[in-house]
Amino acid sequence: MRKVILLGAAALALGACKTTSNMAEDSQAALEEANKTKALYCMDLLFNQKNIDAARTECWGETYIQHNPYAPDGPEALFAFMTPFLEANPDAAIHIKRVAAEGDLVWIHYNNKPTPDALGMAVVDILRMEDGKFVEHWDVVQQVPEDSANDNTMF
Repeated sequence: MRKVILLGAAALALGACKTTSNMAEDSQAALEEANKTKALYCMDLLFNQKNIDAARTECWGETYIQHNPYAPDGPEALFAFMTPFLEANPDAAIHIKRVAAEGDLVWIHYNNKPTPDALGMAVVDILRMEDGKFVEHWDVVQQVPEDSANDNTMF
């Protein structure tokens, strides 16, 4: 009888561990989904709505580590560049094609167009988020060509 009780207790303990593991996975999935939603909101707020003040307040952390070699660190440097650019290019917009997340990283693939009729640039931004704000950035940018060696699109 004692063996049955011990085996039963072990089974309950294993079940609890599995439940804890599932809860952690659910929590991770919820964080990733929240980060994707917030990142899409923030990119639209800045690039399409051109609401620079709201984007700065709601979307960027006090620390913003920049891995683009042509841009300095810090959110103030980003907004010092973006403000005159967006004011000078009122028709500029991004067209988001896909988004993915893993842990605290979000990838956004989009077409960045300075004017509605431009081919634009294919961009992938990789953003690290803390507490729903961007704190680190990597990007890959490629001009969309008029002609392609294949029939696939960049999007």
